Order: sequence, then C-alpha cells, then structure tokens
Amino acid sequence: MTTVTVAPVPVLGNSDRNCISVDTLPDEMNDMKIKDDEETEPAVVDGNGTETGHIIVTTVGGGNGQPKQTISYMTERAIGRGSFGVVFQAKCLGTGETVAIKKVLQDKRYKNRELQTMRLLDHPNVVSLRHSFFSTTDNDELYLNLVLEYVPETVYRVVKHYTKMNQRMPLIFVKLYFYQICRALAYIHGSIGVCHRDIKPQNLLVNPHTHQLKICDFGSAKVLVKREPNISYICSRYYRAPELIFCATEYTTAIDVWSAGCVLAELLLGQPLFPGGSGVDQLVEIIKVLGTPTREEIRCMNPNYTEFNFPQIKVHPWHKIFPMRTPPEAVDLVSRLLQYSPNLRCTALEALVHPFFDELRDPNTRLPNGRFLPPLFNFKPHELKGVPMEILMKLVPEHGRKQCAFLGF
Repeated sequence: MTTVTVAPVPVLGNSDRNCISVDTLPDEMNDMKIKDDEETEPAVVDGNGTETGHIIVTTVGGGNGQPKQTISYMTERAIGRGSFGVVFQAKCLGTGETVAIKKVLQDKRYKNRELQTMRLLDHPNVVSLRHSFFSTTDNDELYLNLVLEYVPETVYRVVKHYTKMNQRMPLIFVKLYFYQICRALAYIHGSIGVCHRDIKPQNLLVNPHTHQLKICDFGSAKVLVKREPNISYICSRYYRAPELIFCATEYTTAIDVWSAGCVLAELLLGQPLFPGGSGVDQLVEIIKVLGTPTREEIRCMNPNYTEFNFPQIKVHPWHKIFPMRTPPEAVDLVSRLLQYSPNLRCTALEALVHPFFDELRDPNTRLPNGRFLPPLFNFKPHELKGVPMEILMKLVPEHGRKQCAFLGF
C-alpha cells in the first residue's frame, strides 16, 4: 500500500454513547413518559478532500512477489458522515466500477481494528473489502481509506420510505432482510468470533433490485475474549442491549442479537421499538415493554447491580406491541431475541431455523415482482462447521442442498 495525500476530515466526538450511572436511575425512572421516536442523526463532519471530481491515485500489490498496480478513483459524492469520518461514492477510472470509500482518521488514542476485521470477512451478507490505502494531510494526520463494494440503499432509508407512504413493509421483505441479518451474524459470531457492536438499520445495506442485504461498518467490531473486559459505551442507543446500559464489560455476542431483535421489531412497526432520549430513558423504554427485570435477570446482565431497586412495572404482552395482522411467528421470534438475560436470547443461528422464515425455504416463493429470491442457502463449509445435524436439516431445504454438497445429505 502507498500513501497518497488528500485533504483532512475533522472528526467529532459522540457524547451519546456513554453508559448510564445506575445510581441516577430511581427518580428519573418514575417518570414513565412516552418519548419522541425520532432517531438522532450522527454528528456531521466536513467532506474536505471528497468533493465531486477529486482524483485519488494509489497503488496496490507489491507483496509476495506480486507486481504493483496503480488504481485511480474519482470521487462523486459523500454518502455517509459521522464521528468516524466520511464515506463517499467513487468510480474506479480503470474499470468503471462504483465503490464506496470510507475515510477514517487513525487516532492514536483509539485502537482501530476495522481493517484487520474486514480482511477476515468473506460472506455474501457482509460488505466486501476491495482494498485499502493510507493518506496523509498537511498536518501529518494519517487516514485509513477502505475501498468497499458499493450497495445503494440502507434498511434505514427503506423503512423511512414505507413510513412516509403510510405503509408497512411487505412481510416478504421483512423476512428476507432479517434472515440475511441473522445469517451474517451467525457467520461473524460463529465462524470468525467477531461481535459487530453497532447493528442498526443505517449499517444494513440493501440492493433494492435483488433485495440482497449486507452488514457494513465494522468500526466498532471486536473479537470478544472470555473474561477480558470490553468498553460498554458502545452501540447506537435505540439498539443498545440492556447489559450495556448497566455498564457491563464482560458481555457476549448476545448484544448483537438484542440489536437485531430491535431491528426486526422496527421492520414490523415502521419505527424504533425503544426510542430512548438518553441512557436512562433507553432503559425506561425497555422496561415499559419487558417489565421490571428480576434480580436474577439483573445478575445475568451485570452482577454489580443486584441490589438496585426498580419501580415495579408489569410486562406488556408482545402481541399488543405490534399491529393486529402481525404473524404470531414474527412476534414469537422478537420475544426470543429481546430477553433481559443474554444467555436466554436465541443465537443468530437458532433464529435462522425459526418458523418465521419457513416461507423463504419454500421453492415456490417469489418476490412481489415475480423474480427469484436472492441466494439464501449458498452456505460455505466454515459457516456450518460444528452445526448439529438436526439444525442443518432445517437450515438447508431440500431444493438448496445441491449448493451444500459438502454436507453429504
């Protein structure tokens, strides 16, 4: 990789990601008001160096005896901004391919694992890394530039589209999108051992023509090691698992499962399920649905808070949360994902074989326009390594088993 020079992108902090001090909870939790459900937009940063028509020239290769190759990109427009930096759409001048380039300041105060994580990932439901390069500014600031495949839409914008039309997302799309989310999570959790730590609709890319979904933005991702502490001020607020709100540091990949459950509920509702305005408020929203956590549930989330006294709120039945025509299978799956106790949440792999997805396993199922579904059963050996046979039989329908000949059905 060579270093190229482009203009700087200032990085702003994100003050909303701190976990709450549980000592402040009692008074504030007695005021059980419904909060505004608007999602707060990320902090905006300047797009310097990413103006339309800006040319970026870099080289790849040169290692292991491979020849170096010069690649040029022309920036087209900024498509994402946040505390991390900026993502912009660009065109490879040699091939004409449209790509997304994520430009991230390499801050010495924070460990950036994104590049090493992206190099591990190879899955149809995870955005792919084309290559990477570093750039510097006149102030000697170092930026990592990740060249990623370009996917035009996000689940966030798709949900907003249906909401503006005063419509619910067609159930077939809910099933398709959530199945692919679960498949990606099963892969990164089981095969790679990575926890994403920021699953939300903005980080779920969708091709609006094929309806293939890909998880993106691994800037917060980490391999979780048992008994090794992790930061708890992680994950965007509406999708933050309760153990993170309680400042747990020895959490598991179950935090991604909680976030995914929040996404599924949002696909069904057309709006966030837990729209908290702060860390405290987030817990209020959760308690209004799940009820007051028991001492055992608090212990499972964070043993340090077992003596804390909560206002006693009853469980709100799940079926009353969703519109009347919501299939019971969908409600059941949400209830299995959104459990206080992390060890009681179903895993992403277990979610894949839930009856909610049976329609996707029917060979006659088609998209509303009559086209075929995107590939759902093209599993690779490492995806299914160690999966019990009874789950495999449910996971791979008969018509999809030709793609998984390695299983020896």
